[in-house]
Amino acid sequence: MITKFWLVIPAAGVGARMAADRPKQYLQIAGRCILEHTLHCFLDHPGLLGAVVCVAVDDPFWPQLPLARDPRIRRAPGGRERADSVLAGLESLLAGGADRDDWVLVHDAARPNLTPEDLDRLLDSLTDDPVGGLLAVPVRDTLKRIGRDGRVLETVDRSVIWQAYTPQMFRLGALREALAQALEEGVAVTDEASAMEWAGQSPRLIEGRADNLKVTRPEDLHYLQSIWPQDR
Repeated sequence: MITKFWLVIPAAGVGARMAADRPKQYLQIAGRCILEHTLHCFLDHPGLLGAVVCVAVDDPFWPQLPLARDPRIRRAPGGRERADSVLAGLESLLAGGADRDDWVLVHDAARPNLTPEDLDRLLDSLTDDPVGGLLAVPVRDTLKRIGRDGRVLETVDRSVIWQAYTPQMFRLGALREALAQALEEGVAVTDEASAMEWAGQSPRLIEGRADNLKVTRPEDLHYLQSIWPQDR
């Protein structure tokens, strides 16, 4: 059975660390911009019910993309923080007729190297889960906890530490309520799982590929350029 899902892409960030002339999701690589590559994996999936891309109100780049005219994709106003954008995307889905019990996946706009295999693994693993979860990768390097003076206090047990990736997959209504309440309380929400954790839930981690990286610095873009064909 194919798991049906909605998609929300928060894409209102400016990507200042890239030091580019446009937000990083619009930088070109292998013939298309990063955001187009990011959406490609989901648009090819038979379980996709529809997508919302949350961009800045004055974003001049999104309307120029061919995907902006795809009937499966709607635009929602991005917010100041990631959580604000995601919440706007969820509310857009609910206003458009999505059900509160539907699955929704939230994925970083600048994480374009998601494989179809990882997407299917997440969907298949969580389709009957009572909470939902996210792709993640166990850390590989030795971790140190330091004090304010910059000196090591202890070595952290890396066997219980994972890096959170996206997509993150939860029921639409539950995630909307968790995000709205966390923002109302002034809670720092760095990803959707942290909002669900704050709401008392325990998301499940599904191991994914380490190369599902988020483009944050120029070297990340250079890495993808080195491993992708030019017409990907």
